[in-house]
Order: sequence, then C-alpha cells, then structure tokens
Amino acid sequence: MSDIRHHIPEPLLLAYASGNLPHAYAVVVAAHISVCDQCRAASEGHSIVGGQVMEDTAPQAVSEDMKSRLMAMLDGPDPLPPTPRAKGLYPAPVAELFSGEQPKWKGLGMGVKQSILSQNDSGSVRLLYIPGGRAMPHHGHNGLELTLVLQGAFSDETGRFQRGDVELGLPEMEHTPIAEAGPDCICLAATDARLKFNSLIPRLMQPFLNI
Repeated sequence: MSDIRHHIPEPLLLAYASGNLPHAYAVVVAAHISVCDQCRAASEGHSIVGGQVMEDTAPQAVSEDMKSRLMAMLDGPDPLPPTPRAKGLYPAPVAELFSGEQPKWKGLGMGVKQSILSQNDSGSVRLLYIPGGRAMPHHGHNGLELTLVLQGAFSDETGRFQRGDVELGLPEMEHTPIAEAGPDCICLAATDARLKFNSLIPRLMQPFLNI
C-alpha cells in the first residue's frame, strides 16, 4: 500500500527479522509487512544481513547425539504447515490465528467489540472493532501497545491512522482513539501489559475484558 504513513520502527523490524520479537508483536509486524512494501523490503534486508553473519561465523562442534537427532529430523516428513492465506480484510498472519474462519467477537459496550486471538504471559494480540464515530475510553499504557489498522481509520492526540498504518503506544503515552465516520474501524492490537484506564467504569470492567 503506497498510502501508508505510519510504519514499524526499525528496532522492531530488526528484532522480528532475528526472531527475537515476542509472539504478539511478531503477529502485528508480520501483518503489516504483508501489506507494506517499504517495511517488507527493510525486513528482508535485515534477514539477508543476518544470514551473512551466520555464514561468516566459525562452525561449532556438536555432539554425536545431537548430530544423529538432527539427521533424523531432516529424514522425517516435512513438518511445515500449509502456507496461510489472507481472508478478506485480514492478512494471512491474522487469518491463520482463527484458522481461516471468522473471528469470535465479544462486546465491550457501546458497539465496541474485541476478539482475543492469542494470550499468554508474554503478551496478547486481539482484534478491536470500533463503530464509525465511536471512541475508545481515554487510557495510558503499562507497556508497549502496537496497533495496526485493518479497516477504516481512527484519530487521536498523535495523528490519523488508516488501513495499513501502525501506531506505537509507549508507556508514557495517553490517548483517546476515535474511529472516523464511515466504515467501522477494525484494528489488530498487541500488548505486553494491561492498559491504564482513567475513568472508573472501564477500570471496573477491565478484569472481565482482559484488556
């Protein structure tokens, strides 16, 4: 997409290419680079450099047991799963998490919905559905939030974000995302900690919503 204005920061692209990015963030990065030529080229560049570094690294001796197990794995059936495919507005890395079916939405109130795709101790990744013209509660962050717009657009104190754009929510950031009138806004969001809501009702509901 040539109209993408907000991209993945370089350190996150490097961590993704080296395999050091937590799963939740890796899903968002993979989804973004599947629609962004600029970030895909940068990620591939990091992978090429990493491959060259491995080639230049001196070989290390391994035990006979490890060598035997490795050869047995190479001789076994192909362990790779089928290549995932995009489904509608959902890029392949996202559609893969709900097995190509439709996401299972849960209402959060005022027409806002979420679908948790993956959640563990290192973080969570979810889809957020915000009707056009609606706002998310004002909130801050206890960690890093990475949000990719899949449909529609939203605006907050930092700017405007449309399909393909990524917003980086840092711990010191507080904002009120408002979906634009028109197509309902659907986003893919990854976090490694609970959000910090300023108003009472969202704080009371937070334990039940896992957000």
